[in-house]
Amino acid sequence: MIGRRVFVLNAGSSSLKYRVVDVDGGPDGDSGLIERVGTAVPNHEVALNLALAEADVSGVVAVGHRIVHGGPVFDSAVVVDDDVERRIEELSALAPLHNPPAVAGIRAARAAFPGVPQVAVFDTAFHATLPPEASTYAIDATVAARHGVRRYGFHGTSYRYVSTRAADLLGRPLEELRLVVLHLGNGASAAALAGGRSVETSMGLTPLEGLVMGTRSGDLDPAVLFHLHRVGGFSFDEVDQLLNRRSGLLGLAGNADMREVLAAARGGSPAAELALAVYTHRIRHYIGAYAAQLGGLDALVFTAGVGEHASEVRARAVERLGFLGIAIDPERNAADTGLPRVVSPEGAPVTVLVVPTDEEAQIAREAIDLVG
Repeated sequence: MIGRRVFVLNAGSSSLKYRVVDVDGGPDGDSGLIERVGTAVPNHEVALNLALAEADVSGVVAVGHRIVHGGPVFDSAVVVDDDVERRIEELSALAPLHNPPAVAGIRAARAAFPGVPQVAVFDTAFHATLPPEASTYAIDATVAARHGVRRYGFHGTSYRYVSTRAADLLGRPLEELRLVVLHLGNGASAAALAGGRSVETSMGLTPLEGLVMGTRSGDLDPAVLFHLHRVGGFSFDEVDQLLNRRSGLLGLAGNADMREVLAAARGGSPAAELALAVYTHRIRHYIGAYAAQLGGLDALVFTAGVGEHASEVRARAVERLGFLGIAIDPERNAADTGLPRVVSPEGAPVTVLVVPTDEEAQIAREAIDLVG
């Protein structure tokens, strides 16, 4: 029997991902990805029409939109009206690659689904619980306030979903758990959760800060930007492209795909081996720091594409963390079942988990909770 269904949209700069989610436990409906938006496909309105030609959206009771940046305005999911749409568009200065296509997706969906509630779910909203000492950058406070400069954090929809599933797997209330969650995909971040609330996270004003990623540098001395501008003659747009598009695994190993980097390292590539070492060194740094911020750790959780499937990355990431009670059982770690699972040894002080994320399911759940 078909239950309540939510049409979930994730509009990227050149793509539109969609999925029909049954929030009552029935089988999900159609899903797909429309690519080359802006070239082969003229715009997001045309992309949505192509999606609607492919997907059965009968009985949809809400449309859920993934919005990357809610800035200081949105700290929870909201039903979209003209004012909300305008505010999301105004926040494009904080996410110029992400919010404009999301707004285009909202407009197209509002036109295609008249009378159906549209719900915006924000990646940043989950991190609205960050304490001031974690969200504040030590720059001139007046300048920061004027331009919205603070730590916002991202991947919040994934963290909300994964932390709930982790508590279920542990058989303990989320409210009593201290978790470090590692969302390791092409974009990668870490978060420290106390009782299910975000108290620290690695991405900042934008998704550039923090862990090494597929094409993003993550943490670096801010003076690198000035050095490249003054000494290397780079424009700030060129520095932006370098750090966001040509760094990370791609910059170090020549490939942004962790599977290819691992294969190259096994084949003896020094560049790939260095890339892996830098990647996992940065992860260890954050695990240790966040364990200290939490005052101890109940579980370490890996999720997203790399976190769920790259057993070697998980093993390397926890090397030398035995003093924190963190260890991985090689046999459990090697079993890629695709299911939530424990990969730490029996009786380990800190449980290490692999929990597949499902951001579309979380968006659908938040949408239905809001509209009923």
